[in-house]
Amino acid sequence: MFAPDDTIVAVATPSGRGGLGVVRLSGPHATSLAKDLLDHSAPLLARHATVSRIVDTGGPSVEAVDRVVATFFPRPGSYTGDDVVEISAHGSPVLLERIVALACARGARLAEPGEFTLRAYLNGRLDLVQAEAVADLVDAVTPLQARIAFDQLEGTVTQAIGALETDLFDLVARLEASLDFPDEGYHFVEPGMVAQGIASIREGVAALLAGASRGRLIREGCQVVILGKP
Repeated sequence: MFAPDDTIVAVATPSGRGGLGVVRLSGPHATSLAKDLLDHSAPLLARHATVSRIVDTGGPSVEAVDRVVATFFPRPGSYTGDDVVEISAHGSPVLLERIVALACARGARLAEPGEFTLRAYLNGRLDLVQAEAVADLVDAVTPLQARIAFDQLEGTVTQAIGALETDLFDLVARLEASLDFPDEGYHFVEPGMVAQGIASIREGVAALLAGASRGRLIREGCQVVILGKP
């Protein structure tokens, strides 16, 4: 069952074999769960890589599973905005799945696809545009796709929308002040300023829409029909 305030766990690296694989814990009990998994008695230091071992204490004897590097990212400055512990283990699917299973046995919940980024959005670490950019960056298959997705993740689209919102809010405020205090002798908006401001905002919106169409074409590609004799 989905809940935004429990502790979740999942493999955060692509499926398959590799030199390294990362298991991510996120939530209020991330550090206590990591302490149960690790053969390390001292508290994890924030943003400090700690070499340790994953141990299974559920059997008749303690069994070492893998030698790992654990890194603790405290809230609210982590990726998700919650306490996060990332465990870098050897990139064997068997080992990574076992670490996840051990975490679940100690109370963690298996994360749904995209749930780490969802929590980042819910906790204000990313806005909706940036959250969508994460998926685009992961799915990018060309350097241009990756660059555009990264620019969006860095907030270029959000900043452009914010600038338009600020200009529009300022224009509306001046108009309302002029209507509320017509006899005070103050000129909150000059003649022609409204039309000029609206035109500038419309140009900005048109530029954003044009960029969105271009970005969609780069992200999704297009179908091309070659018809006729070779």
